[in-house]
Amino acid sequence: MIVEELVAGEVGTCSADTPIVEAAKQMIADDVGSLLVMDDTDIVGIVTERDVLRAVAEGKTQGIVKAIMTPEPDLLESDVAVTEAAEWMMAAGYRHLPVVKQGQLIGMVSIKDLVWALTEQIRGREEE
Repeated sequence: MIVEELVAGEVGTCSADTPIVEAAKQMIADDVGSLLVMDDTDIVGIVTERDVLRAVAEGKTQGIVKAIMTPEPDLLESDVAVTEAAEWMMAAGYRHLPVVKQGQLIGMVSIKDLVWALTEQIRGREEE
């Protein structure tokens, strides 16, 4: 199974100038753990629930996303095997990564998505 098979639907996005509080509200409303920070069609960063939590702890909630985002996030190619993606994300400590195909954003994958896919693969082998 490859990562492309796991991505579907819209990706939550915001701009670098989005207030941190608005980004947090959007994550809650969309039930997601991260938003891609976009400049038109370019991915310029990623902001995660961990970033927002850190901002709260440091009293920075009145700022904008640019102050807390991870700039130029790593991207995951759509044809990467789920096992390889999971190993890479675990080693790097990532919970969410944008997925691209031929340089174009096609979705977002979470470590939770990968664990579910790996669990399904294991179940399939056990049933054989």
